[in-house]
Order: sequence, then C-alpha cells, then structure tokens
Amino acid sequence: MTQPIFYHAGCSICIEAEQHLADALGAEIVHLGDTPERITEAELAGVKSVPAVLMGGAVFHINFGAAMTDFKA
Repeated sequence: MTQPIFYHAGCSICIEAEQHLADALGAEIVHLGDTPERITEAELAGVKSVPAVLMGGAVFHINFGAAMTDFKA
C-alpha cells in the first residue's frame, strides 16, 4: 500500500484532524494553501473538501473545513 496523503487547508478543524489522524497513519501532510500546485492532484484523486485522507485509492472526508472550490475563489 502507498503512503496515505492528508490534504488540508490549515483551519482549526484540519489541524486537529492532522494531530489525531494523519500523524497516526503516518500520512504525507499537504497544506493546499501553502502548495496550491497540488490542488488539481487532490481534485483528480476525488477530494471534494478538506480535511481529507487519500488512502489505498479511496478518499475519506473528515468533518468539514473547506470545499475545494474555496481554493479557487
């Protein structure tokens, strides 16, 4: 299995999910506000909102911090 990827926007919901879930999974952390070049990658993987974890080809959306469309506004 490939390394999970945790996409987030840096909001308080995202940071809490990062501290509890992403760290436990050993996920790569991708802050989309800091790395906007990875937004298309996340969308193509099926990410609709963040925080979200891509794991084993499936996207798991966690709570709701921001919609992907918010990054394009």
